[in-house]
Amino acid sequence: MTVSTANVTTENASKYLQQLCKHFGHKVPVEFTHEEGKVSLPFGSCQLRASTNALTLQATGGEGEIEKLENFLGSHLERFAFRENPQITWQREA
Repeated sequence: MTVSTANVTTENASKYLQQLCKHFGHKVPVEFTHEEGKVSLPFGSCQLRASTNALTLQATGGEGEIEKLENFLGSHLERFAFRENPQITWQREA
């Protein structure tokens, strides 16, 4: 399994965490609070953490799926946070 993490600077981290989880929750298992969330996708999972000024996305997936997971999560966040034009940079761990 590969883990990839993105820290996105935003003062709306909790808002975006909740929007993402509610959106994904229509189709896949999701658990969330105002500060943390977990999304279980067919091709991996994502842990979300909101702080005062950042949203952390931690994606976990197989070697062949991690890029798909990064793109999927990033594109959804970009849609919800379009006014802020978020900078999403993923850092992979082995």
